[in-house]
Amino acid sequence: MEYTINFTWDDEAGVWIATSNDIPGLVLESGSFDALLERTRFAVPELLALNSPDTQPLYLSFVSERHERMVL
Repeated sequence: MEYTINFTWDDEAGVWIATSNDIPGLVLESGSFDALLERTRFAVPELLALNSPDTQPLYLSFVSERHERMVL
């Protein structure tokens, strides 16, 4: 099964936030995109095992979004 994970940049807090409509309970944050990616890879199988133990194999799709305001 394929799960979509959204990475969104919070400019005020200076962190990336991971959430997913497909994975109940997934809310992680980190100042580093790569660190968040690694944390998410570790947390997702645990969360899925708690919510629905028969979800093998699984595929993760990561979607990132970052908006910045610039003043000229």
